[in-house]
Amino acid sequence: MHLSANEGIEGVRFAVTGGQGFVGAALCLELLRRGAREVRSLDLRAASSWSQQLLDAGVRIIQGDIRKKDDVGRALCGVDCVFHLASYGMSGKEMVQAGRADEVNINGTCNVLDACHEHGVRRLVYVSTYNVVFGGKPIVNGNEALPYFPIEDHVDAYGRSKSVAEQLVLKSNGRPAKHDRSTRLYTCAIRPAAIYGPGEERHLPRILRLAKLGLAFFRIGGPDVKTDWVYIDNLVLALILASMGLLDDIPDRKGTPVAAGQAYFICDGSPCNTFEFIISPIFQSLGYSVPRVTLDTSAALAISRIFLFISTLFYPWLDSKWIPQPLILPAEVYKVRVSDSYSILVFSFVLPVCLIQYNLK
Repeated sequence: MHLSANEGIEGVRFAVTGGQGFVGAALCLELLRRGAREVRSLDLRAASSWSQQLLDAGVRIIQGDIRKKDDVGRALCGVDCVFHLASYGMSGKEMVQAGRADEVNINGTCNVLDACHEHGVRRLVYVSTYNVVFGGKPIVNGNEALPYFPIEDHVDAYGRSKSVAEQLVLKSNGRPAKHDRSTRLYTCAIRPAAIYGPGEERHLPRILRLAKLGLAFFRIGGPDVKTDWVYIDNLVLALILASMGLLDDIPDRKGTPVAAGQAYFICDGSPCNTFEFIISPIFQSLGYSVPRVTLDTSAALAISRIFLFISTLFYPWLDSKWIPQPLILPAEVYKVRVSDSYSILVFSFVLPVCLIQYNLK
């Protein structure tokens, strides 16, 4: 007997931090489609391009700051499962703002963990990143046995702060609730590849804006450089499966949930050269010139450091719309110059098999 596709979802209350973003909104909608009793979205934004769809579906939208304990506690009180997606510093101008990245990614995660402890939340799925193990050196078909990249060697605040936060989340696995020692918080981390799909707001729109200005005229890395991507629906399914892997009340199943304390890489399982298979076809279909110039790493780093210096000069005003996104930053050069791909064998095979076996005993 297999688990229901809605196991641990029907009749359950959920909270999604960053719920008005691209991934968060898709997750909220899918949880409701599968029968969730209530889905709450905690987001700093009062509205986004997804707001009306979320409201129409019945999502409870809570405007709040992940950096404020009261806001987090208000959103998590009474829920059974939390998906922690809210983060800062992934790309563009955000990468320069190291202090805010730490506040959101580390302090915000601590607030989520404290609220889970305070309110007896039973499951926490943390959305992490490949960058917790990647530091600019080639990784091909890597797996979960890879060690964390040394904290002090990270080239950007995002990767460093997400690594710290992931480790805090996994170390909190099994922590008893404050007011009920029999209730424990089970945690896991999902490490997604670059995300794509209808409505994606970060990667491709930025590239297309540069193309319109005639600034996307070069590429970094040769045609043999391959990286992973993950389609939005595949990521949402992975998040839901991960939450099922944290269930501790499945009949005839005793002991620690299969996903408890684990981290999983998530991608489509088909590494590709981003320029050849994504950027070039899009540019050609829209009538933009395909980048023909290939910059070596030293030249790309030199250019990126100039943009980093300029961005630093305008640091107090980086949130202003009149400050454009930098063309490229050093951390982005390190991330695209070499192959960076991972195996999804553990998640796609081991976890589903274990979930099926729950009801075969």
